[in-house]
Amino acid sequence: MIYKGSAWYALFVKTGEENLVKERLDYRFGGDPVIMIPKKIIKERKNGKWYQRVRNLFPGYIFLHGTLTNENYRNLWQVPGLYKLLCTDREPVRIPDSEIEVFSHLFDREDIIQESDILMEGEEVTIVSGPLTALQGKILKVDKRKGRARVMINFLGEERIIDLGVNIIQAANNQ
Repeated sequence: MIYKGSAWYALFVKTGEENLVKERLDYRFGGDPVIMIPKKIIKERKNGKWYQRVRNLFPGYIFLHGTLTNENYRNLWQVPGLYKLLCTDREPVRIPDSEIEVFSHLFDREDIIQESDILMEGEEVTIVSGPLTALQGKILKVDKRKGRARVMINFLGEERIIDLGVNIIQAANNQ
């Protein structure tokens, strides 16, 4: 669940160890500040069968939500696996509220971006339901074969392209 209010910060960790570092941070801080790993559901094919998998939205990143006191800041560096906190001029960078607002529409209660249902009529894409309804104009491409949509978002001061899972519904005249 994306929590509004207070501040959001990005932490860099070793890719693949996000869950382990989150557990360590939760243990050290007891849930305050809140630690979050944004995830997405995508389809993957293995041995000829399709499976839904939960994957990290931003590998190598975890997010901290709350007040970053001097004591919290010092305690961060005692957590193994944490590389650094996103900073400029030695000051932690707060993730802008406008960027958090975009994500608040995407995530469910478990901080996972579920698949969206999209209608494809030729090259025209219409979001029928799901989290992508908030990003209708940001879809760059739909990969029908993989069941994914490439989406452009602004995050941490730069444009990023992320793949999100979609269920493709063909128009009746295209079937």
